[in-house]
Amino acid sequence: MRGYYDFEQMNNIENNTGSVADAMEELERHKKEVTDSIEYAFLIQAALLPPNQQLERYLDEHFVLYLPRDIVSGDFYWLYPMDQWIYIAVADCTGHGVPGALMSILGISFLNEIMSKREFIKPNRILNLMREKVMKALHQTGARNESQDGMDIGLIALNRSTNELQYAGANNFLHYIRKGEIKQMKGDRMPIGISGIEEVSFSNHLITMHKGDIVYLFSDGFADQFGGKKGKKYKYRQFQSLLHSNSKRPMREQKELLLNEFLNWKGSYDQVDDILVMGLKI
Repeated sequence: MRGYYDFEQMNNIENNTGSVADAMEELERHKKEVTDSIEYAFLIQAALLPPNQQLERYLDEHFVLYLPRDIVSGDFYWLYPMDQWIYIAVADCTGHGVPGALMSILGISFLNEIMSKREFIKPNRILNLMREKVMKALHQTGARNESQDGMDIGLIALNRSTNELQYAGANNFLHYIRKGEIKQMKGDRMPIGISGIEEVSFSNHLITMHKGDIVYLFSDGFADQFGGKKGKKYKYRQFQSLLHSNSKRPMREQKELLLNEFLNWKGSYDQVDDILVMGLKI
């Protein structure tokens, strides 16, 4: 009888092992399908970003450091040429991964729609219209428990003939370096989308850039990254100091230095957010 029960027990174990193996195989198959789908979504998202040829055509010395946390990103950058003006935006949407990527596609679509009339429009007016479109698309009315999704964005319009620069920001600052000194142009403390404060017009800032000035737009991913010996955030002050200390180097070299600094700081810690830094030399 003992041998019979041992045989039955072994048979059950083998059946259970086979069931687990089948379940694991099915799980791996589903995981691959999801990954393949997200990787294809990355191709679609990447196609909406300005291609390198366009950046090279309309910008002088520049760099873009773009490191999605997942395969797709909630950060995006955008460029739109119009006569002597070049519009450039760097945005950080709510979330990352697939939800952030969906918001980024929405943001790019709205920016292109706003610019489709092919007439000069101030950056703050663009942000006002963006806010209206996002709130309408997401049915945001201010009611409790509704979607709070949206985006932070820095948007410039640069006149390539006069070097006049106009800037508007939603929870974003513009940083620029002139004669070795780092300066900043403040945006407004409100997002593109619903917020807990009264909706007022975004501010429009004007400055004449000088030859050799460097303009930086970036999301908060770099500054918010945990790492270093104590596992703390990198923080904005340290990030600004990094931009300043590298500002005399060629733009492509600045990108490599930023990437190396980020990887060294992050070390074995997980990347916590999407990373986007854009630099432009006048």
